[in-house]
Amino acid sequence: MHLDRLWLSDFRSYEAAELVPAPEGLTVVSGANGEGKTNLLEAVAYLASLRSFRGAPGEALIRVGAPHAVVRAEVDRAGRRLLIEAELRPSGRDRVQVNRQALRRTRDLLGSLQVTVFAPDDLTLVKGGPSARRQYLDDLLVALHPRHDATQSEVERVLRQRNALLKQAGGRATPDVVATLDVWDAKLASAGETLVAARAGLTAALSPVAAATYEQVAVSAPKARGAVRLAYQPSWDGPLLEALAAARTDDLRRGVTTVGPHRDELAAWIGELPARTHASQGEQRSLALALRLAGHSVVTGRLETPPVLLLDDVFSELDPDRSAALLAALPAGQALLTTAGGLPPGARPAVTVRVEGGKLLD
Repeated sequence: MHLDRLWLSDFRSYEAAELVPAPEGLTVVSGANGEGKTNLLEAVAYLASLRSFRGAPGEALIRVGAPHAVVRAEVDRAGRRLLIEAELRPSGRDRVQVNRQALRRTRDLLGSLQVTVFAPDDLTLVKGGPSARRQYLDDLLVALHPRHDATQSEVERVLRQRNALLKQAGGRATPDVVATLDVWDAKLASAGETLVAARAGLTAALSPVAAATYEQVAVSAPKARGAVRLAYQPSWDGPLLEALAAARTDDLRRGVTTVGPHRDELAAWIGELPARTHASQGEQRSLALALRLAGHSVVTGRLETPPVLLLDDVFSELDPDRSAALLAALPAGQALLTTAGGLPPGARPAVTVRVEGGKLLD
């Protein structure tokens, strides 16, 4: 899979822009801070998922003063040519087309363009709360097979309904509340156990790859700390339906669902110590990189085609040794990288583009 061409119209800081990256190897987008380098990667990633990897709302992606924004890309997916187009509107539904055919659901787009994004904020993958790590797993599951999106949506839907009922109940287990909770518990148990089984299986596949990748990129980390290890930790024991029944009294009192896949953890260790609390910032950053590259590797292995790798300002947060190690560890395929400074020695970009004044310069 690779991106052949990207067009932007009134997207973020760009009135109009066209990018033609190298189909293989490294395309470098350079420029001073604030010139719009990250906006290019955000546009590519948006066409893969219809959301901003920076967490920005849709209206923030439209250039100030413009009525709407348009992002278009030509993609080669295993020899099949796709034209993906998205019109972003400040109000109402965005309009998305693939090969001029309108899409009714976001789910219909999944798999048309796949990307792996590493951004400076990815440090939260290691040092932040569990939600970022759950999202990391869930995004990878959807990349592996779009059907997981339906399971995730069902879990989220049932949780919203169950939590709304718990709040409305005000701690009272009336017959109507109990009967309705029985229905939501059965639905949550079914979808939740399906999601957790998929997450746990993915974690088992990721753990050895993340360990090997960490060894490559963490060249200046103390070797005595030991290898990286990942484990999926559910928030309950036994069948989920039984755990929900056991927690019902507490859930009614608190007005929220206290067990389920939304409370689970992806734990990571370096040696015998938890990476979230005991690793240095440099080790945590190396582990975050390793997690992203491991996910990229697992998706590539399952689908037999690498996603487009998007690396946002990655060298600014790494020392020279780790930067050189990252370059050596970059997988085959297409990669787009932004930088405000120079590249490490040995970098051999296939294409270099400069961003200046809201324009792309060769």
